[in-house]
Amino acid sequence: MTMIDYIEGAESAQSSYEDFIFSKAQLGTFNGFDPIWLPDFLFDFQKSLVDWSIRKGRSAIFADCGLGKTIQQLVWAENVVRKTNRAVLILTPLAVSHQTVAEAERFGIEARRFIPGMSIKGIIVTNYERLHLLDAGDFIGCVCDESSILKSYDGIRRAEITEFMRMLPYRLLCTATAAPNDYIELGTSSEALGELGHTDMLTKFFKNDQNTVRPMRNVHGQKAGVEATDKWRFKGHAEVPFWRWVCSWARAVRRPSDLGFSDEGFILPPLIEQDHMIDIDKPADGMLFSLPPVGLAEQRDERRRTIKERCEKAASLVSDTGAPALMWCHLNDEGDMLAAMVKDAKQISGSDDDDAKEEAFMAFASGQLRVLVTKPKIGAWGLNFQQCSHVTSFPSHSFEQYYQGVRRCWRFGQNNPVHVDIITTEGEKSVLQNLQRKAKAADKMFGDLVTYMNDAQSMDRGVAFFKNEEVPSWL
Repeated sequence: MTMIDYIEGAESAQSSYEDFIFSKAQLGTFNGFDPIWLPDFLFDFQKSLVDWSIRKGRSAIFADCGLGKTIQQLVWAENVVRKTNRAVLILTPLAVSHQTVAEAERFGIEARRFIPGMSIKGIIVTNYERLHLLDAGDFIGCVCDESSILKSYDGIRRAEITEFMRMLPYRLLCTATAAPNDYIELGTSSEALGELGHTDMLTKFFKNDQNTVRPMRNVHGQKAGVEATDKWRFKGHAEVPFWRWVCSWARAVRRPSDLGFSDEGFILPPLIEQDHMIDIDKPADGMLFSLPPVGLAEQRDERRRTIKERCEKAASLVSDTGAPALMWCHLNDEGDMLAAMVKDAKQISGSDDDDAKEEAFMAFASGQLRVLVTKPKIGAWGLNFQQCSHVTSFPSHSFEQYYQGVRRCWRFGQNNPVHVDIITTEGEKSVLQNLQRKAKAADKMFGDLVTYMNDAQSMDRGVAFFKNEEVPSWL
């Protein structure tokens, strides 16, 4: 091998390695641009959020249900399209793409649902399930509606979305529940925006009892349950820097006054939650009398043993009202039984194709269907059911599913008090207690985020320092 061959080979290897590193890299900090279009139909607090997110370029808006995230996404996307003359993708949960396109049409914004083979230009709207049909190279920006889907650290969907957006200069995440159970879930949103990766965030701000960044494991080597999340904690002096860091790429708002604006028109009607405890006479197999279940396995067993009694109670609360009702379930057998017991109910199950699901969701939203039965993981994100003010639910350990399920109806724009009936058994008291604990944690997280966000906004970043540097005397 000649020296020239050696040099050319080395240059080729270096180029290949640089290409490899570039393929793994995020874009890093990237500035947006001055807004081109902030229409008058936006409320003042919406203009503030959209203005900030456009200037930021890659950001997150954590706004409660009914605060107009859809129109904010559309205005953000329209600004990027006008600035770059490139396409922007809006990703939504199933059936929400119809609502997004309808909202765009109502406000005079051109947006189209994705159809394979269509020309990719302007604002394209589709659901997460169809992302694999699209090429990231066709887009300059991406919006993730209900972006809490990213919170699953090991989730396949999270990896697919993060990879799709990784090199896009303009990104926007919007959700009402950024991290309902644990602050460390914010790392998945950060990673998707090209800020600190999830692991980098953990090592910078947190530690756990095992001194590792891996998910907590129990003594048997299995992933630990909900009780293990408490073992993650802030490093001694990291809590304030953590919230300041989050506020550098996210804005949170539960009501307009969180941003210093009037709450007029954004005051929710009462939420009336009622627990219905079902007495179960039949004990578990091999037991003389019923005992409180210990652990998830026994809780699941009791849930299955009590399906009939719980469904009968839920059906009795809905059947004769004549009013719209949204009935959440977690098991297929629960959904089948509820649909059979309530004569004018329709069930949406996971086996239904996407078109059938969308048709049923739209029928319920328009009032053509009185009672809808489905699982939270199918229909609890993004949909607007303000025509309904009655919700029934069987509790689970997922606070996010419960919160989102209630907020489909109890949202800004709802005119009536919303009644939520929670049907459970004596043995599932611990599930309700866990939901209450998570609710308190979520409220504290949102409160902290709003507090530090306001502190960050009040800082005077225009202060100039004119004092000359001084060389230490010991040098």
